Amino acid sequence: MAAVIGVPDPVRTETVKAFVTLQPGHAASDALAAALIAHVRHRLSPHLAPRVVAFIEAMPTTATGKIMRRALRDTG
Repeated sequence: MAAVIGVPDPVRTETVKAFVTLQPGHAASDALAAALIAHVRHRLSPHLAPRVVAFIEAMPTTATGKIMRRALRDTG
């Protein structure tokens, strides 16, 4: 599961940060983060690609299953 938020940036005003939860058996690494960013740049557009990828254990969700982006912004 993945979610993206905008984070403040002094140069660009705001940049994209992605939060990703991995399935069991997969490990977080810098190479995986770079591969995810490259995949988005190839499939969508370079300016839409996240500049930072954070791997988290569980995505904060509401009772109905929606991702709580406010909680992601609070964690940074």
